[in-house]
Amino acid sequence: MQEVIIIITAFLASGLTFFSGFGLGTILLPVFAVFFPVEIAVALTAIVHFLNNVFKFFLVGKSIDKRVLLRFGIPAIAAAFLGAYLLNYLSELKPFFEYQLLGKIFEITAIKVIIAVLLIFFSLFDLLPMLKNLQFNKKYLPIGGLLSGFFGGISGNQGALRSAFLIRVGLTKESFIATGIAIACLIDISRLSVYFENISNHRESLNWNLVILATISAFVGAYLGNKILKKITISFLQKFVAIALIIFSVFLGMGIL
Repeated sequence: MQEVIIIITAFLASGLTFFSGFGLGTILLPVFAVFFPVEIAVALTAIVHFLNNVFKFFLVGKSIDKRVLLRFGIPAIAAAFLGAYLLNYLSELKPFFEYQLLGKIFEITAIKVIIAVLLIFFSLFDLLPMLKNLQFNKKYLPIGGLLSGFFGGISGNQGALRSAFLIRVGLTKESFIATGIAIACLIDISRLSVYFENISNHRESLNWNLVILATISAFVGAYLGNKILKKITISFLQKFVAIALIIFSVFLGMGIL
């Protein structure tokens, strides 16, 4: 039964998150964590996430904006390491509020609230008519990369901040998705280099058959998402990303994610 649930989740999450540029790991990790210890769930999710991004790269890689990739991606990766280092300090800070829901305890931390507010701010640019046509000049790409990588390194949510910024720099829908995927691949490589020791230590406990099944399912979801991409407009994509950011921000700010 667990295989069926994970396979369906991987398929749906991969298809839906193909457009937003973030969310596969956020959706898949809790499902893995239901059936496996957290350290195993993190490793399984990281592997599936990386392989799925590589597959998507081959699907849409030709549309990458190399200038954006370099000016945004390199600062993002560098800042992600800094954010991850700072996380060691922030993890020692106590949550400022806790509450219980459905038998589980959720913690609200300052960093999650800050990121949630930042994401909601970005999402309003795609929903409010007075801000809808506003674009970020590409000269600010390094700043966007630094913010995305830094806060992503702290929270693990680089994808949401990356999409929030890239959707506003005038890219085509194909370039937005392809460039975001390329940056995600680079960040996944840096993450896996950190996780490698943990994965190696638990290699005997990892369910490799499940990894293969979940990865193939995610491939199918991404493939179908790429087919649908040809039928949607950049306006629809902007609204989809904005709504996904708001939903994500609410759950993040509430301490659920």
